[in-house]
Amino acid sequence: MEKMRILAIDDNTVNLATLEQELKSKYEVIPMISGRRAIKYLYREQVDLILLDVEMPIMDGIETLKEIRAQENGVTVPVIFLTAKKDKATVIDGAKLGIMDYITKPFKLGVLLSRVNALLRRTKSIRRNDTELISNGIKIDLLQTQVCKNGEQIELTAGEYKLLCLFMQNPNIVLTKDQILQRLWDCDANYIDSSTLTVYIRRLRMKVENNPSEPEMILTVRGMGYKWNENIGK
Repeated sequence: MEKMRILAIDDNTVNLATLEQELKSKYEVIPMISGRRAIKYLYREQVDLILLDVEMPIMDGIETLKEIRAQENGVTVPVIFLTAKKDKATVIDGAKLGIMDYITKPFKLGVLLSRVNALLRRTKSIRRNDTELISNGIKIDLLQTQVCKNGEQIELTAGEYKLLCLFMQNPNIVLTKDQILQRLWDCDANYIDSSTLTVYIRRLRMKVENNPSEPEMILTVRGMGYKWNENIGK
């Protein structure tokens, strides 16, 4: 069986060697020491996933991803950011360009492998079935990371987008706060805590609910968590 292909982009050759060593038993890893070389490679080859270091000289991860998304072979390929930056702006910029996950350095290789496996399984499922989530007049284009309400595009932050996807992928299921926190960001739940989650829920309701003061889609289940109600109008 042919292995899935992962393009690893990092200017640090030691990091590249480590990534290749960790992943090569299950995946074919193509190491690239610069964004420019990776872009040239993608003109002629296709890959199943990209691991992209953000902090690279000359051409950083954001600029690299912009050019990757501009070419045919890079439009829909899933991307995981590898970043030492702990600022939300970097993650939001990446989300606008279609990153599907990110890992903050330093990270355990076991965690990386787990996240790669999970994303490739999810992407394979998306490609095999639908590329959209639709519920209650809300449509998410999973490949383009775009959200529309009743046909009109709405702008979401990276956190709001991931939260909405999580809800719509688990309709009518109560998700505890701990479950949501673990899924929203990385394994350490960086950038978000229980109080911040409450703010995210409120902001997301403002954007997707018809009447945010009386939510029908994102329901609070007292003492347990939240759930996405897809039975509106039924």
